[in-house]
Amino acid sequence: MTINSLGTVLDPIAAIQNAHRASLELATIKGTVRSRAVQLMAQALKRHQDEILESNTIDLEMSREMAVPDLLLEWLKLTPERIQNTVQILQHLSELPDPIGRVMTANFQVDQCQTYSQMMPLGVIALIYEAFPELGAIAAGLCVKTGNSLILKGGSEASHSNAVIAQALQEAIEDAGLPIGCLQSLPADQGSSIRDLVIHDRYLNLVIPYGRPSLVQQVVRQSAAPVLKSAMGNCYLYWSPSGSLESARWMILDSHMSEPDPVNAIEKVLIHRQQNPSSLTMLWSSLREKGFEVRGDAHLVSEFPELIPTEDAEWNQAYLDRIVAFKVVDNLEGAIEWVNHHSSGHADCLATESYQESRQFALGVNSASTYINASPRFYRNPKRGDAIFLGMSNQKGHRRGLIGLETLTTMKHIVQGTGQF
Repeated sequence: MTINSLGTVLDPIAAIQNAHRASLELATIKGTVRSRAVQLMAQALKRHQDEILESNTIDLEMSREMAVPDLLLEWLKLTPERIQNTVQILQHLSELPDPIGRVMTANFQVDQCQTYSQMMPLGVIALIYEAFPELGAIAAGLCVKTGNSLILKGGSEASHSNAVIAQALQEAIEDAGLPIGCLQSLPADQGSSIRDLVIHDRYLNLVIPYGRPSLVQQVVRQSAAPVLKSAMGNCYLYWSPSGSLESARWMILDSHMSEPDPVNAIEKVLIHRQQNPSSLTMLWSSLREKGFEVRGDAHLVSEFPELIPTEDAEWNQAYLDRIVAFKVVDNLEGAIEWVNHHSSGHADCLATESYQESRQFALGVNSASTYINASPRFYRNPKRGDAIFLGMSNQKGHRRGLIGLETLTTMKHIVQGTGQF
């Protein structure tokens, strides 16, 4: 096993094996101990804040020299506020009830036996992410809370930030008395590829890619282990003729407000052919005043030449920028069909005053979440409720929708007999 000066494992096979051994021990540790470890992780980040910011400055300078896209630079840039937000997330996470060991009645019974279900850890989880240095700390908190080992593989643009954060987290894990191998970090600049990690499905139980769609698709293509696809951008809004201008405007603007990654940002708006032209121009002017670029399909551009024309491929792609494209549809059914074929399928919206339309949209749209007259804005640490979220998933496989504590668990069925035959 090869280890660098920060205690980071450089060999993916050794990292996975260490993580697997640690996961078996971690699964037996009491929830109070795991919660205390998450609390110590929060304290460690706060204690090392200056070091983290200094390392992040180095990453930013190197990334600018390498002409890293502005989008990644925005995701990469840490501030005291972003670190403090991460600390608060970990503190909140440490206070949540232990998800492991939760017992539920099974949906089947065996004669002369007691049958029940219990939430259990998945085992070993890998997070493959670009930029977002704080995301590794949030994922580590979620995994420790659920009794899972975690392997972090961040991008080269955040290598210094990731290393300092990983070291702080590992110190907290050691102080809490958890097995050291439950958190492994694979540096992006040490030669090991994504494929070197994700092909080891014997020990790796789940892979979560987080970043641009190109990264997510790369992991999906190469992984032998199960992949939980995260989704970002390309969310649709259908603005019904019965929906108010103010509702549509607020939903669009608010969806872009989550920082630094507007996961559920509305980037495409479908409008009815009979939508009021004056309402459209008012909305577009309002968006431009807020710094948005407004685009339109061929029909809209022919009537409103000030709009920037769209290409056909754009309707399937996330902008991940302050851009909103508008398209004309004939009716609600046409909007639902278009959304089901072109959106990223994780958060799509409707502005309407019709209850019938809201029910038809909610049931007809094939997305993980639908929002009716509500902003789809993404919160990692919601103000209400007991939940912390890593991101959003648009797939129907492992878990769908918000990626939280329950997403990182599995169900075990236990049949307890009486010894009578």
